[in-house]
Amino acid sequence: MNSQLDHLIVAAKTLSQGVQWCEDTFGITPGAGGEHDKFGTHNRLFKIATPTFPMAYLEIIAINPATPLPKQHKNKRWFDLDDPRVIAAIAKEPRLIHFVASTTDIKADRQALREQQIERGNVIHASRKTNRGRLQWQITVRDDGERLFDGTLPTLIQWGKEDAADPLRLHPRSTLPRSGVSLQDLEITHPSATKLQAAYDAIGLKGIGVLEGAANICATFNTPKGMVKLESLGL
Repeated sequence: MNSQLDHLIVAAKTLSQGVQWCEDTFGITPGAGGEHDKFGTHNRLFKIATPTFPMAYLEIIAINPATPLPKQHKNKRWFDLDDPRVIAAIAKEPRLIHFVASTTDIKADRQALREQQIERGNVIHASRKTNRGRLQWQITVRDDGERLFDGTLPTLIQWGKEDAADPLRLHPRSTLPRSGVSLQDLEITHPSATKLQAAYDAIGLKGIGVLEGAANICATFNTPKGMVKLESLGL
């Protein structure tokens, strides 16, 4: 197994508020994203890659009022966006809530987590258009939308078609220009650090360790406005 940080997720009450927050916080305007009709959300993106985190970008995501979920839709939105605690927190300001890890074998990694008694969720196929072609990916999503471990257990993603010869040929990093923002450090703490580290090891997650402590994702960036730190603070 071998996986790595793919992207960080910042949730916002509205996408326009997320864009304003990004400009105020980082001094940049995020790039274009897309819409996710299955979950009634939309996003904006910008690259934060460094040699340590070569695939990394940041996603600002919000519920899309233009695409409400069908009444017969039984499942929750991904990334706990229907959770009252998350809704209340992001009503105040956008918040770092989660991260996603990329893998070249999502089904094997999902099974590896199951062997740790962790249900990461179903593998969902998704896609959206870009100016360089169609992005296609598979992603794990639980029916209840939960992130697990207070957001510190990554969602799994596999880019490209299932049978693609080069699954990373088309990835958001190939469509996003340099942003001037770079991820310098990512620290994870959690009361169940031993179990969480075993889950990271099971999927071969590289470059991210876990320390015991209050649940938190702490990301440090170099930006046009200087050093910026984002924290999830157990949300």
